[in-house]
Amino acid sequence: MQPDNLFDAGSALIVVGGTCLATVLRCGLADTRAALGALAGLGRSNFDAARVRSELAVHVRGMQRDGVIRTEPRFFGDPEIDEATDALIGTRSITSLHQTHLTHKRERSRTSQQAVSTLNQAADLAPVFGLAGTLISLSQLPGGEGAAGNFTAVISMAVLTTLYGLLLGNLFFAPLARAVARRAADEERARQNVLDWLEKQVAEALPVTSGATVIKHKAAAGQGR
Repeated sequence: MQPDNLFDAGSALIVVGGTCLATVLRCGLADTRAALGALAGLGRSNFDAARVRSELAVHVRGMQRDGVIRTEPRFFGDPEIDEATDALIGTRSITSLHQTHLTHKRERSRTSQQAVSTLNQAADLAPVFGLAGTLISLSQLPGGEGAAGNFTAVISMAVLTTLYGLLLGNLFFAPLARAVARRAADEERARQNVLDWLEKQVAEALPVTSGATVIKHKAAAGQGR
């Protein structure tokens, strides 16, 4: 096998360029930006659960010692954690903690779904443009005598466009879509664990009515299972 024979700039332009353009036209700029943002975030961690929990531990000890009412809000650099703790201190209610978390969770879910859907669209479109490149190549088949060399080049391009489409869809865009989905799911689990830990730690520092509300809420949840 000769690796040089597996690369053709024209075939790559048809498949890659056509797939990217069709994806943007089909999904729109907003979804495309969401996909690009999600891909950029694959190489870094947006939420460090260990660090956040460590920083919250100092804050929680203050709540347990002085009570929630006398605790001053602190900012940890994570919008959800900052808003959730601020709401918890301001309302002295676990309910506000859950509401803030739910609001941010919905926004993250919407953004990740946009990204995954866009990448899946690209994965579906890539083989289509591989076929389109094949048809374009075959339409250039030469006629007449002495065209054997051109015939070989056209067939080679037709095969490569099909190959590029399959590889781009199944070995590039589809795995990226799954990677984005897994990363989003991992972040949600990590955030939920931190939220559960925070709720457990501050429950005793809340006013009696809030604590009773939490107990009642958990009892109702247990009965519904």
